[in-house]
Amino acid sequence: MSSPTPVLSPAQLALYFDHTLLKPEASSAEIDRLCDEATRYGFFSVCINSSYVRQAAQKLAGSHVKVVSVVGFPLGACTTETKVFETQTARNHGAQEIDMVLAIGALKEGRAEDVLEDIRQVVLAAGTLPVKVILETCLLTQEEKSLACRLSQQAGAAFVKTSTGFSKSGATREDILLMRRAVGAHVGVKASGGIRTLAQTLEMITAGANRIGASAGVQILDEYRQGSAPAGEGAY
Repeated sequence: MSSPTPVLSPAQLALYFDHTLLKPEASSAEIDRLCDEATRYGFFSVCINSSYVRQAAQKLAGSHVKVVSVVGFPLGACTTETKVFETQTARNHGAQEIDMVLAIGALKEGRAEDVLEDIRQVVLAAGTLPVKVILETCLLTQEEKSLACRLSQQAGAAFVKTSTGFSKSGATREDILLMRRAVGAHVGVKASGGIRTLAQTLEMITAGANRIGASAGVQILDEYRQGSAPAGEGAY
Protein backbone atom coordinates (compact mmCIF):
# COMPACT_ATOMS: atom_id res chain seq x y z
CA MET A 1 0.00 0.00 0.00
CA SER A 2 1.45 3.38 -0.97
CA SER A 3 1.90 6.28 1.43
CA PRO A 4 0.21 9.68 1.17
CA THR A 5 2.04 12.11 -1.09
CA PRO A 6 4.39 14.13 1.14
CA VAL A 7 4.08 17.90 1.28
CA LEU A 8 7.39 19.15 -0.10
CA SER A 9 8.86 22.55 -0.77
CA PRO A 10 10.39 23.02 -4.25
CA ALA A 11 13.85 22.78 -2.65
CA GLN A 12 12.94 19.48 -1.00
CA LEU A 13 11.56 18.05 -4.24
CA ALA A 14 14.69 19.13 -6.12
CA LEU A 15 16.81 16.98 -3.82
CA TYR A 16 15.07 13.86 -5.09
CA PHE A 17 16.55 14.37 -8.55
CA ASP A 18 19.58 12.91 -10.26
CA HIS A 19 19.64 15.37 -13.19
CA THR A 20 20.46 13.04 -16.05
CA LEU A 21 22.19 13.22 -19.43
CA LEU A 22 23.17 9.82 -20.81
CA LYS A 23 22.53 10.08 -24.54
CA PRO A 24 25.48 8.90 -26.64
CA GLU A 25 25.67 12.17 -28.58
CA ALA A 26 25.98 14.34 -25.46
CA SER A 27 28.58 17.09 -25.88
CA SER A 28 30.91 18.77 -23.40
CA ALA A 29 28.83 21.94 -23.70
CA GLU A 30 25.68 20.01 -22.77
CA ILE A 31 27.43 18.52 -19.74
CA ASP A 32 28.39 22.04 -18.60
CA ARG A 33 24.79 23.16 -19.04
CA LEU A 34 23.55 20.13 -17.09
CA CYS A 35 25.86 21.04 -14.21
CA ASP A 36 24.74 24.68 -14.29
CA GLU A 37 21.09 23.62 -14.18
CA ALA A 38 21.74 21.23 -11.30
CA THR A 39 23.38 24.00 -9.29
CA ARG A 40 20.69 26.56 -10.10
CA TYR A 41 17.76 24.25 -9.33
CA GLY A 42 19.30 22.54 -6.32
CA PHE A 43 19.23 18.99 -7.69
CA PHE A 44 20.90 16.26 -5.67
CA SER A 45 23.27 15.26 -8.46
CA VAL A 46 24.06 14.99 -12.13
CA CYS A 47 24.04 11.47 -13.61
CA ILE A 48 26.34 11.06 -16.60
CA ASN A 49 28.47 8.64 -18.57
CA SER A 50 31.89 7.95 -17.09
CA SER A 51 33.78 9.77 -19.85
CA TYR A 52 32.40 13.08 -18.55
CA VAL A 53 32.91 12.50 -14.82
CA ARG A 54 36.17 14.44 -14.59
CA GLN A 55 34.64 17.44 -16.41
CA ALA A 56 31.54 17.45 -14.22
CA ALA A 57 33.53 17.04 -11.01
CA GLN A 58 35.67 20.04 -11.90
CA LYS A 59 32.63 22.08 -12.91
CA LEU A 60 30.77 21.27 -9.69
CA ALA A 61 33.72 21.57 -7.31
CA GLY A 62 32.65 23.50 -4.21
CA SER A 63 28.93 23.02 -4.87
CA HIS A 64 26.47 20.73 -3.09
CA VAL A 65 25.73 18.83 -6.33
CA LYS A 66 27.14 15.30 -6.49
CA VAL A 67 28.44 13.49 -9.57
CA VAL A 68 26.91 10.09 -10.38
CA SER A 69 28.58 7.86 -12.97
CA VAL A 70 26.90 4.96 -14.73
CA VAL A 71 28.87 1.72 -15.06
CA GLY A 72 28.33 -1.14 -17.51
CA PHE A 73 25.77 1.08 -19.17
CA PRO A 74 23.28 0.47 -20.73
CA LEU A 75 23.39 -3.32 -21.19
CA GLY A 76 25.11 -4.67 -18.10
CA ALA A 77 26.55 -7.42 -20.28
CA CYS A 78 30.26 -6.62 -19.93
CA THR A 79 32.55 -8.56 -17.61
CA THR A 80 32.69 -7.91 -13.90
CA GLU A 81 36.33 -6.89 -14.34
CA THR A 82 35.24 -4.23 -16.82
CA LYS A 83 32.64 -2.88 -14.41
CA VAL A 84 35.21 -2.82 -11.62
CA PHE A 85 37.72 -0.93 -13.77
CA GLU A 86 35.09 1.58 -14.86
CA THR A 87 34.02 2.06 -11.24
CA GLN A 88 37.60 2.65 -10.10
CA THR A 89 38.22 5.09 -12.95
CA ALA A 90 35.01 7.01 -12.27
CA ARG A 91 35.90 7.18 -8.59
CA ASN A 92 39.39 8.46 -9.38
CA HIS A 93 37.90 11.10 -11.68
CA GLY A 94 35.58 12.44 -8.96
CA ALA A 95 32.40 10.36 -9.05
CA GLN A 96 30.50 10.32 -5.76
CA GLU A 97 27.94 7.64 -6.58
CA ILE A 98 27.90 4.68 -8.99
CA ASP A 99 24.86 3.44 -10.94
CA MET A 100 25.74 -0.02 -12.29
CA VAL A 101 23.66 -2.16 -14.63
CA LEU A 102 22.76 -5.63 -13.38
CA ALA A 103 24.05 -8.72 -15.20
CA ILE A 104 20.60 -9.22 -16.68
CA GLY A 105 21.35 -12.32 -18.75
CA ALA A 106 22.92 -14.08 -15.79
CA LEU A 107 19.90 -13.28 -13.64
CA LYS A 108 17.48 -14.63 -16.23
CA GLU A 109 19.55 -17.82 -16.54
CA GLY A 110 19.24 -18.36 -12.81
CA ARG A 111 22.92 -17.70 -12.07
CA ALA A 112 22.21 -15.87 -8.85
CA GLU A 113 25.72 -16.34 -7.42
CA ASP A 114 27.26 -14.74 -10.52
CA VAL A 115 24.88 -11.78 -10.23
CA LEU A 116 25.65 -11.43 -6.54
CA GLU A 117 29.41 -11.48 -7.15
CA ASP A 118 29.12 -8.97 -10.03
CA ILE A 119 27.39 -6.48 -7.74
CA ARG A 120 29.64 -7.24 -4.77
CA GLN A 121 32.80 -6.56 -6.75
CA VAL A 122 31.48 -3.18 -7.92
CA VAL A 123 30.48 -2.31 -4.35
CA LEU A 124 34.01 -3.20 -3.19
CA ALA A 125 35.56 -1.14 -5.99
CA ALA A 126 33.35 1.81 -5.10
CA GLY A 127 34.62 1.82 -1.52
CA THR A 128 32.65 4.40 0.43
CA LEU A 129 30.65 5.52 -2.61
CA PRO A 130 26.98 4.44 -2.71
CA VAL A 131 26.16 1.96 -5.48
CA LYS A 132 22.79 1.79 -7.20
CA VAL A 133 21.92 -1.37 -9.12
CA ILE A 134 19.90 -0.82 -12.31
CA LEU A 135 17.57 -3.79 -12.74
CA GLU A 136 16.03 -2.94 -16.14
CA THR A 137 12.68 -4.01 -14.78
CA CYS A 138 10.92 -4.14 -18.16
CA LEU A 139 13.03 -7.22 -19.02
CA LEU A 140 12.35 -9.12 -15.79
CA THR A 141 9.52 -11.17 -14.35
CA GLN A 142 8.08 -10.23 -10.96
CA GLU A 143 10.09 -13.03 -9.34
CA GLU A 144 13.29 -11.88 -11.07
CA LYS A 145 12.76 -8.31 -9.90
CA SER A 146 12.35 -9.46 -6.31
CA LEU A 147 15.42 -11.69 -6.56
CA ALA A 148 17.49 -8.88 -8.09
CA CYS A 149 16.51 -6.62 -5.19
CA ARG A 150 17.49 -9.24 -2.62
CA LEU A 151 20.83 -9.91 -4.31
CA SER A 152 21.57 -6.18 -4.53
CA GLN A 153 20.83 -5.77 -0.84
CA GLN A 154 22.93 -8.81 0.06
CA ALA A 155 25.86 -7.47 -1.99
CA GLY A 156 25.83 -4.17 -0.13
CA ALA A 157 24.24 -1.89 -2.70
CA ALA A 158 22.77 1.34 -1.36
CA PHE A 159 19.92 1.54 -3.91
CA VAL A 160 18.03 -0.47 -6.45
CA LYS A 161 16.98 1.38 -9.59
CA THR A 162 14.33 0.58 -12.16
CA SER A 163 15.71 1.33 -15.59
CA THR A 164 18.40 2.64 -17.90
CA GLY A 165 15.91 4.52 -20.08
CA PHE A 166 17.35 2.67 -23.10
CA SER A 167 15.14 -0.43 -23.14
CA LYS A 168 11.46 -1.12 -23.88
CA SER A 169 10.01 0.94 -21.04
CA GLY A 170 10.92 2.72 -17.84
CA ALA A 171 9.73 3.16 -14.28
CA THR A 172 6.24 2.15 -13.20
CA ARG A 173 4.41 2.64 -9.94
CA GLU A 174 3.95 -1.12 -9.64
CA ASP A 175 7.69 -1.75 -9.91
CA ILE A 176 8.48 0.87 -7.28
CA LEU A 177 5.98 -0.73 -4.90
CA LEU A 178 7.50 -4.18 -5.54
CA MET A 179 11.07 -2.95 -5.10
CA ARG A 180 10.28 -1.09 -1.90
CA ARG A 181 8.62 -4.21 -0.47
CA ALA A 182 11.63 -6.31 -1.47
CA VAL A 183 14.33 -4.12 0.09
CA GLY A 184 12.43 -2.70 3.04
CA ALA A 185 13.18 0.67 4.56
CA HIS A 186 16.97 0.56 4.68
CA VAL A 187 17.87 0.44 0.97
CA GLY A 188 17.05 3.25 -1.43
CA VAL A 189 14.78 2.91 -4.47
CA LYS A 190 15.44 5.03 -7.53
CA ALA A 191 12.78 5.50 -10.19
CA SER A 192 14.21 6.24 -13.62
CA GLY A 193 13.25 5.92 -17.25
CA GLY A 194 10.42 7.84 -18.87
CA ILE A 195 9.71 10.21 -15.97
CA ARG A 196 8.80 13.46 -17.71
CA THR A 197 5.97 15.01 -15.69
CA LEU A 198 5.26 16.27 -12.20
CA ALA A 199 2.39 13.81 -11.82
CA GLN A 200 4.71 10.87 -12.60
CA THR A 201 7.31 12.18 -10.16
CA LEU A 202 4.85 12.46 -7.29
CA GLU A 203 3.41 9.04 -8.13
CA MET A 204 6.87 7.46 -7.85
CA ILE A 205 7.64 9.21 -4.56
CA THR A 206 4.29 8.17 -3.12
CA ALA A 207 4.98 4.56 -4.15
CA GLY A 208 8.26 4.54 -2.26
CA ALA A 209 10.99 6.05 -4.45
CA ASN A 210 13.49 8.24 -2.66
CA ARG A 211 15.46 9.20 -5.74
CA ILE A 212 14.25 10.19 -9.22
CA GLY A 213 16.42 9.90 -12.33
CA ALA A 214 15.19 12.19 -15.08
CA SER A 215 16.36 14.45 -17.87
CA ALA A 216 13.19 16.54 -17.48
CA GLY A 217 13.90 17.76 -13.94
CA VAL A 218 14.03 21.42 -14.96
CA GLN A 219 10.56 21.30 -16.51
CA ILE A 220 9.18 19.31 -13.57
CA LEU A 221 10.57 21.74 -10.99
CA ASP A 222 9.33 24.74 -12.97
CA GLU A 223 5.84 23.24 -12.96
CA TYR A 224 6.06 22.56 -9.23
CA ARG A 225 7.25 26.07 -8.45
CA GLN A 226 4.34 27.50 -10.40
CA GLY A 227 1.96 25.68 -8.05
CA SER A 228 0.71 23.25 -10.69
CA ALA A 229 0.83 20.12 -8.52
CA PRO A 230 -2.39 18.07 -8.69
CA ALA A 231 -5.03 19.17 -6.18
CA GLY A 232 -4.37 17.89 -2.70
CA GLU A 233 -0.76 16.93 -3.39
CA GLY A 234 0.84 19.97 -1.85
CA ALA A 235 3.12 21.95 -4.16
CA TYR A 236 4.61 23.99 -1.34
